[in-house]
Amino acid sequence: MKLFFRYFFKTLRFFIAPIILLWDTLTTPKGIQRSEQEQHEMDQKTKNLALYQFKSCPFCIKVRRQIKRQSLTIELLDAQHNQQHRDELLNGGGELKVPCLRIANATSDVTWLYESNEIIKYLKENFS
Repeated sequence: MKLFFRYFFKTLRFFIAPIILLWDTLTTPKGIQRSEQEQHEMDQKTKNLALYQFKSCPFCIKVRRQIKRQSLTIELLDAQHNQQHRDELLNGGGELKVPCLRIANATSDVTWLYESNEIIKYLKENFS
C-alpha cells in the first residue's frame, strides 16, 4: 500500500508541476521600478543572500514572487536537482527543507531562514 501512495503522488506531481509553473509564469508580478543607481545599491545589499528552492514548490513560488515584487536580485539555488546545493542546504541549515534563505553578513556569520512567511517578512522589513 505504501508503494501505491508513493507512485500515486509522484504521478500527481508529474502532472500538476507544469500547470503550477505555467500559472506562475503567466501571472508573474511586476517589480518596483528603481533608478539604475538605486537598483545597484539594492543589489549590493542583497549580494549575500541565496534562496534554496525547488522550482515547482508552491511555497518557493510564493517567495520568488515576493522577490520579483520587490525587484531584488537574490541567487536562486536548485536544491531539488543539484546535489551540491542540496548538500549545502543540509550541512549548513541542518534540514533538507525549502524554501530556505541563506543570509551571510560581513563577519562571515551565516543565518538560515526557513518558512516562506518568515522569509517574506524578512525581505519586507530589510529591503523595502
